[in-house]
Amino acid sequence: MKIFLTPLMPFLLFLLHLDGTCSSDCPRDCSCSTPESILCFQRRSSTIPKGVPPPTKSLYLFANGIEGLTTEDFDGLEKLEMLDLSQNKLTELPDKVFEPLTSLRNLDLSSNQISYISEECFQGLALLERLYLYSNHIKTIHPAAFDGLEHLLELKLQGNQLTSLPALSMPRLLLLDLRFNVLPNLGPSDLQMPNLESLKLGGVGLTGLNKELIGNLKNLHELDISGNQLETFPPVLKETPGLIHLSLAGNPMGPLKVQDLQNLGELQELDISSLSLQGLPDEFSQLFPHLRKLTVAENPFNCLCTLAWFPRWLRAQSITLERTEETRCHFPPINAGKVLERLEHRDFGCPTTTTVTTSTVKTTTTMPVPVTTSLGTTRAIPYPRASDKPIDKEDDSPLPPVAASPSSSSMDPEDGQHFCPSHTCLNGGTCRLDETGQVECTCLPGTSGIFCEIQKNDIPPPPEIENPMPTVTVDVPDISSHQSTPTSILLDLHRYFEMRPKTRAIRLTYRNLSGPDRRPIQLNLPSSYPEYVLRGLKPNSTYTVCASPLGAPSGIDRVCIEAHTAPENNFSQQQYTEKELTTMLVPAIAILLLLVLIAAAVGVICYLRKKRAKGHLDLDCEPSQLELDGVKAAVDNGALPQKQPQLMIPEPAVQNGNLEYEVLLLQDHCTSNNNMSSHKPSYF
Repeated sequence: MKIFLTPLMPFLLFLLHLDGTCSSDCPRDCSCSTPESILCFQRRSSTIPKGVPPPTKSLYLFANGIEGLTTEDFDGLEKLEMLDLSQNKLTELPDKVFEPLTSLRNLDLSSNQISYISEECFQGLALLERLYLYSNHIKTIHPAAFDGLEHLLELKLQGNQLTSLPALSMPRLLLLDLRFNVLPNLGPSDLQMPNLESLKLGGVGLTGLNKELIGNLKNLHELDISGNQLETFPPVLKETPGLIHLSLAGNPMGPLKVQDLQNLGELQELDISSLSLQGLPDEFSQLFPHLRKLTVAENPFNCLCTLAWFPRWLRAQSITLERTEETRCHFPPINAGKVLERLEHRDFGCPTTTTVTTSTVKTTTTMPVPVTTSLGTTRAIPYPRASDKPIDKEDDSPLPPVAASPSSSSMDPEDGQHFCPSHTCLNGGTCRLDETGQVECTCLPGTSGIFCEIQKNDIPPPPEIENPMPTVTVDVPDISSHQSTPTSILLDLHRYFEMRPKTRAIRLTYRNLSGPDRRPIQLNLPSSYPEYVLRGLKPNSTYTVCASPLGAPSGIDRVCIEAHTAPENNFSQQQYTEKELTTMLVPAIAILLLLVLIAAAVGVICYLRKKRAKGHLDLDCEPSQLELDGVKAAVDNGALPQKQPQLMIPEPAVQNGNLEYEVLLLQDHCTSNNNMSSHKPSYF
């Protein structure tokens, strides 16, 4: 052992020196990764740790069981900038308790049991920029509670029990999160924040959106009004062109109209899930040129030909469809339950096409015949079925029927472009549909690619390589999920920490995408937890799980995945099957052991009888008829089984109709007074 440990000792000492856990300045049960950052996780103490060194800038005390705070706990920590007290047992904040922390910029008090915010509890925090109070029991906030926080940029109050708000006058505030409180009547006097960029009002009970309230927020870029009671599209949003992120999900407002969305061309993320949408107008593809993320989950889509443009548009514009597995068809029955994004053009039941190729066109023809252009393209004319309804409007629909006039002498070469959404082919390419209804682009000389997006003049020819080997790229996620049950998911974070060796702790955020309550839940985990089990989850649900370095700015190095819990019925059936299998195996093994013992016993009896036969005993290996008669006579006479001093050897068991067995017992000497004894086998 010494041979292997001796060369490693300098390396181990170096690691201990880097970790700093052996430093005399590090509080007990804490980890000091750097002289300025202390992580105390699950200390199971009701108080703040003693002996925090004055140079400390970041102090993480989440999930410690802390029940109370005093001003003395923070004496000497004038340089502290980050304080995380989340997931503790705090019920109140004493006045001026944080006053010694004159340099504090980030304060996290989320997931405690605080019910009231007093006037002076944040006094002295003049430089505070981020204040997180979400997931508490806050019912009341003093009107002057946030006075003096002139540099506050983010205020998170979601997941509390607020029914009213004091007038919040915060000139520099950029983000305000009020989701999942009861605030149905917010007005302009409640939010006096001219520079606010992000406002989250999901699930607060809104029946309408105050025009003056939103009109005063000239810098608003993100708005979440999901999960409310809005029955119509808020008209004020038509006058808010600067929105980049918008969530309308879960409101009973019904189908969306094109005119409602015309002034929202700057949107990059849009959530219109759970709006009872049966389809989307084809003009939708022209409204959002900057769209990058779209969520349309939990809508009863009619996957007919009028929606065939949607999957192609997503691929052509490289738009990410969030919650893909929850975006499925409802009608017709042949498509019911299928994932919308994965459907091909032929799956939508569009009219079939017939292709006719010719090299010349006579001007005297009375039939619409396709023309072979100078580029050698052949276009297909769709012939609608008799059951198809004609469409009179002229727009950019992906597949409108082409009405051919009998008097036409020839076809306009540009007509083929009407088969496809506009701007499908780039660099002057011509768009058409092939025989299967798929979009194809005929590219001009010097361009190539599926959509003619590559200009050959700008790309040098690739070097000639003999027998090139294919390159396979495997995208391994930094976090993954395993061993899901109906109520838990095991997260594998090994790769996340391996790729980020300097990360000492992470912030884990997860929320249920399948249920009505989609409030995010946050946990802080140290790097010593490369595997973590999320518990208390809902069966047969989809969860989004995100991890980011603790203390990093929002969105920096953030990794997200989707994980699924198992259905409750299947899991129960699996447990039942395993239990049933165990119940069947145990008796079978016991019977097998019993048969082995019986076989051994028969062998012993044969050996004894042969030995006694040499001693002039007239015995055979099988019991005589006299012995069997004696057994029957003993049973008929009601003789009770007697405890025999001799060795009792069991004969083969005879089942009596249930789990009990009757075993014939023979004495070691062959006499005619044997008895029958009842025997219950023990399986354990």
